Amino acid sequence: MHSPQSLSSLDVLNQVFGYHSFRGEQEAIINQVISGQDALVLMPTGGGKSLCYQIPSIVRAGTGIVVSPLIALMQDQVSALKLQGVAVAFLNSSLSFQEVQEVEGQLIRGELDLLYVAPERLCQERTLNLLHQIDVALFAIDEAHCVSQWGHDFRPEYIQLSILHEQFPSIPRIALTATADESTRNEIASRLDLVNAQLFISSFDRPNIRYRVRQKNNARAQLLQFISTEHPQDAGIVYCLSRKKVDETARWLQDQGVKALPYHAGLSAETRQQHQEIFLREEEVVIVATVAFGMGIDKPDVRYVAHLDLPKSIESYYQETGRAGRDGLPADAWMVYGLQDVIMLRQMLSNSEAIEQIKRLEQRKLEAMLGFCEITSCRRVSLLGYFGEQQQDTCGNCDNCLEPVESWDGTTEARKALSCVFRTGQRFGVSYLIDVLRGKTTARIEQFRHDQVSTFGIGKELSEVQWRSVFRQLIARGFIEVDIDGYGSLKLTEQSRPVLRGEESLFFRKDVTKTKTKKTARRNKSGRVAGEFSQHSEEKIIWEALRVKRNELAQEQGVPAYIIFHDATLMEMVEYHPTTVHELSQINGVGATKLEKYGDEFLCVLNQYE
Repeated sequence: MHSPQSLSSLDVLNQVFGYHSFRGEQEAIINQVISGQDALVLMPTGGGKSLCYQIPSIVRAGTGIVVSPLIALMQDQVSALKLQGVAVAFLNSSLSFQEVQEVEGQLIRGELDLLYVAPERLCQERTLNLLHQIDVALFAIDEAHCVSQWGHDFRPEYIQLSILHEQFPSIPRIALTATADESTRNEIASRLDLVNAQLFISSFDRPNIRYRVRQKNNARAQLLQFISTEHPQDAGIVYCLSRKKVDETARWLQDQGVKALPYHAGLSAETRQQHQEIFLREEEVVIVATVAFGMGIDKPDVRYVAHLDLPKSIESYYQETGRAGRDGLPADAWMVYGLQDVIMLRQMLSNSEAIEQIKRLEQRKLEAMLGFCEITSCRRVSLLGYFGEQQQDTCGNCDNCLEPVESWDGTTEARKALSCVFRTGQRFGVSYLIDVLRGKTTARIEQFRHDQVSTFGIGKELSEVQWRSVFRQLIARGFIEVDIDGYGSLKLTEQSRPVLRGEESLFFRKDVTKTKTKKTARRNKSGRVAGEFSQHSEEKIIWEALRVKRNELAQEQGVPAYIIFHDATLMEMVEYHPTTVHELSQINGVGATKLEKYGDEFLCVLNQYE
């Protein structure tokens, strides 16, 4: 749409993107950048970060240069913007030399509103020389947490981006990220020379996401039950800690009839690209992945993110779960974790070659993650509190709010467990200690004569599963630590002394052993249940007809279906049933270019059901 810059930011929001009002801090951020000032933006995934640099790039004279770390993300955003009538291109390693020359020509002729570029390419002398020849509207640094060595996704090439301030001191810069604690924020500002930038921190709350944590009890079966009862036809992401587990889980889900694909750094670049493309372009696909997958994934209709292993930090958990429900419709963040997760992460941390300062920081982050899992109060209040955001009211949309957790006085059992660790010499793992507590006679116990210790058989009142829960919670709370010997031996910490001496009481959460399969209806902002119409209702029929039309158009255009229209836009069409071009233009997400391209096609579908 490259033309003389006469449109206001609200005009661009309405006419190009099809939205009628700004959300949260969007307008203040956009005005800050349009006026030529720098900004550092923290906004949750799905909060509308990209508009904060796309709109100023269109309004300001010149071309907005967007630094983006992933080829797939660039291609998606460029495809979406082109369909909205924006003059946009990207420069990355996927282009041929001839294609690069073509894009560079467009840039020099001033034909582009936006150019997406990878950080390593941006810092090349050739690219910098090119930028000195043109009018640059702004620099946007997306996924800015990549610059921080304290963050969870450090990328060394991002550090070079301080060159932008040195070489282009008068051009406004905007750095954006979804998660950054104070130390990470400070490092972003320092490394990118943004110390004088205005800081914008949006609420971290994603009210459409339901947070649920369950104790592991045959994790695969739990996952299958969750998918089949709650999300049988939905796109989802399943995170695992190891590549081997990713491959095994994806194969197992395929055997159960789920369209699942693996994704991790051990697969060839071609396979990873292929699986990511299928996930982005098709519906009902599940990606099983290590954390190598996901940053910058722009798919708005991911209805759930599941974790089969404990994430290393709340930042990682928040970033990963934030990939669900970017369209604002209801989504699930579902996780199972167990004692073995705690032991394995503690061992990995202890065996890490990182400097002590970073180890201590990672230790605190892991403790916060464990605390989040074991908490009996509202998970959302806890999550927001971690990022410094106070919320007084409980959310009513997490497992602890919906199914309040029972707790029990475990003081006696804790003393028995701690005593058993001590009496057996602090050099055995959980399974062995449980056998001693439950009075199980094994060759190994007889070998070490632990059938003679005072704690042998004093814990017969609890099952093995219950004792595992006790040990898990004692480790999570720091009364016991996992030794670095590689065998998972447990040792007492200084914190355990008051409990052993009878000076401190402990209450444990009572683990939920059965997952309720009844699905609770979750409503969107208009009060309608999102996409969950009764099977043969007219609404369900219209919804499916609109999705079929969207898929047809997406295949013709060679783009993912959500780039035509998001689910949320189709939901509004079902709800308000527009019958004229003007009525359709009032639906959120229907901008002028899309209205012209697709309006008649979708009105034709809707008018069949008047």
